[in-house]
Amino acid sequence: MKKRAITFVIPALIGVSFAGSSAQSRDLAAPQISQAQAPFLTPEEKRARRKKLVIKEMNADAKGQRQWMDHLTVWDENGYKLEEIEYAVYGQRERVTFEYDSLTGRCIRENVYNDKNKLYRIRKYEYNADGRKKIQYNYNPNGKLYSTKVYEYSYK
Repeated sequence: MKKRAITFVIPALIGVSFAGSSAQSRDLAAPQISQAQAPFLTPEEKRARRKKLVIKEMNADAKGQRQWMDHLTVWDENGYKLEEIEYAVYGQRERVTFEYDSLTGRCIRENVYNDKNKLYRIRKYEYNADGRKKIQYNYNPNGKLYSTKVYEYSYK
């Protein structure tokens, strides 16, 4: 079987923020800073705001009578993402756990589990000198390389 490299051009997202509307989902210990006050947060500042954070994304029917969880994301006491779970109407659709390099703090491995919570994909990452993702290696659970994704960055 031939190995194929897949190339993606990832546009830079500058000054983009995503905020939840629920007051209950806000971290009360984290200072509330508007995008105008601090347009660019450092990775350390972002991580500090996510310490021990749990985000539950909920769906509801049009009448608001039936509600179900769509997505769950959990960060650890250091602000690193531990786990991300996507749900379907029948339960867990996919779960991803994350492992980090202790020296750089970069995600070096993701374990992807199916709806039966069985490991079906392992993703490992290489980074450029500037800290951006360089290559993603996708492995089957048996350790055999399935595919690769190469990241290219360009500015217009």
